[in-house]
Amino acid sequence: MARDPSHLPRACRHPAIQAKAAEAALEISRTAIEEQLKICGHKRDADVFELFLSQKELTEVIDLSRFKKLKYLWLHHNKLHGITFLTRNYCLAELYLNNNAIFDIEGLHYLPSLHILLLHHNELINLDATVKELKGMLNLKTLTLYQNPLCQYNLYRLYIIYHLPGVELLDRNQVTEKERRSMILLFNHKKAHIVQSIAFRGKVDASWDPRSPFKQKPAQRVPSDFAFANNVDKTMFDDPEDAVFVRSMKRSAMSITSLNWDTVPTREEKYLEEKDTGPAQMLTITLR
Repeated sequence: MARDPSHLPRACRHPAIQAKAAEAALEISRTAIEEQLKICGHKRDADVFELFLSQKELTEVIDLSRFKKLKYLWLHHNKLHGITFLTRNYCLAELYLNNNAIFDIEGLHYLPSLHILLLHHNELINLDATVKELKGMLNLKTLTLYQNPLCQYNLYRLYIIYHLPGVELLDRNQVTEKERRSMILLFNHKKAHIVQSIAFRGKVDASWDPRSPFKQKPAQRVPSDFAFANNVDKTMFDDPEDAVFVRSMKRSAMSITSLNWDTVPTREEKYLEEKDTGPAQMLTITLR
């Protein structure tokens, strides 16, 4: 009984057999796309805004550049190994590729409008290559990578947060301000030095950078007649810790408080009552 060549290991296939199997796989995807177009009643490629191609046993997909206005694409639960079929889909906003066998995401940087990207349950191994491909996606807010081999790397989550500061939801968990501060200490030693210098009076440039990944919560403006000094930032924060942190990045101050030993009588003075035994005084020195 003849065996289906598509089930043979790739290394064991003859080039002609490989080409034939790839052609058959592309034909399967073409058929699946045409069926979806009929179901949705689309007659023109320009009318296609979404394609639902999940659970189709797809191993290859035909080039989708003909769908210029495609915004939503579901390809989860298939058998895809790569995503080279997305090259000119500049309007694509949501891409669902989870539960496949993808080991390389080369080509994703062609999708500048991507807002949601699900890649969990795949075979991604190279963390640096994955991050490099995703770096140019300035609009990417939601990303899933869990259940990939690259997730086993130490500090994987903070590494992703550092290189993709625009991501707000990673692996179904909100990116926190604490994580953003932690990743600076680990991966941005220059900025970490600025933060740490606040406590040690280091004379470094600690001015606040508005492009910093630390996010201010929505600001509220106080009335114009509110008694604020002219040299004080009038931005109000919901969380006091955020206000303290932003202020500390603009200027630093350190206060040292100690006991004034001149106001403390010695043992002999107490015994001879030569000195008034009033309350001891404290000295506070402020350094900027």
